[in-house]
Amino acid sequence: MAERDTSRDIDQAASEWTARLDRGPLPPELEAAYQAWLSGDPRCKGAMLRARALSMMSESAQALGPDFDPARFAEPRRPRLSRRQALTWTGAGLATASLAALGVSTAAAGTVISTERGEIRLVPLKDGSTVLLNTDSRIRVRYDKDQRVVALLKGEAYFSAARDEARPFVVEVNGRRLRTAQAGFRVRKLDQAPVDLLVNLGRVEVSAAPLVGSPRSVAVNANTRLALSDPTHISAERPRLIAPEAVTRELAWREGKLAFEGETLDQAAQAFARYSDTRIRISDPVLAREPVTGLFAANDPVGFSRAIARVFDARLEQDGDEVFLARNTQPSAAAQ
Repeated sequence: MAERDTSRDIDQAASEWTARLDRGPLPPELEAAYQAWLSGDPRCKGAMLRARALSMMSESAQALGPDFDPARFAEPRRPRLSRRQALTWTGAGLATASLAALGVSTAAAGTVISTERGEIRLVPLKDGSTVLLNTDSRIRVRYDKDQRVVALLKGEAYFSAARDEARPFVVEVNGRRLRTAQAGFRVRKLDQAPVDLLVNLGRVEVSAAPLVGSPRSVAVNANTRLALSDPTHISAERPRLIAPEAVTRELAWREGKLAFEGETLDQAAQAFARYSDTRIRISDPVLAREPVTGLFAANDPVGFSRAIARVFDARLEQDGDEVFLARNTQPSAAAQ
């Protein structure tokens, strides 16, 4: 009985196949061997998607030359600011200048800041806190002597609240108040979906807005998420612990990436639609249900579709702002 390949063996093979594919079309005998390997173990397709995603974020094997080593096929890491650097960078003087440069609108109820589709914007606040706005999002900032209030009007934002014992940091969303002295947390408010809170640093207290009249609050700690239903049903909500790697995937958008770990191709296409006017259309329902694994650039739905087409033996056609994916045995939607 043949010994089953380990996950590391499969990832290594996927890197080697990706290197060969990046150099050009495979000769017939290698193409047959590749297809046999790809269909031999259910883990192979996921490994290929991961390898293709990394290939899209690095130089191609052709550019690296014949001495390319697949073992070096790793995702580049971006340098991160230390806490001191971040606080220095987001000081009061720079915050004022940055907000003016952003051209935000100011109303009597506070300063309104927004992003367009595909735009991610870092907003430094005057107390040293920051808000990172995801695509197509809008907030309103109101600071006074008693509290620091940011209302999430739509979209998604990551809040890094600097410590201030005298003035709590409060996020208002859909009749809720998310209160903390210091924390790092993401809040997402999308159409036809419950508001989603994910805390990865510190602690956030969730309560109904004062007008609702419910005194009850829920504590959400690090590596915990909470789906926020109607404010009048807060007693039924329960925070849910999630693994640190799941937190990392959820927050990949902060670096302009989308991370998938078993989501369907249809779900991945919907995720890309938030960041680009280009739409991924999938005519085959079986293909639409295929699981997707990998880290991809959020603003490159075409590159993602090419990787999908190669791994799942699909055909890709582009017509303006639409990308059509179909099994090779079916006519494409663009041709109908």
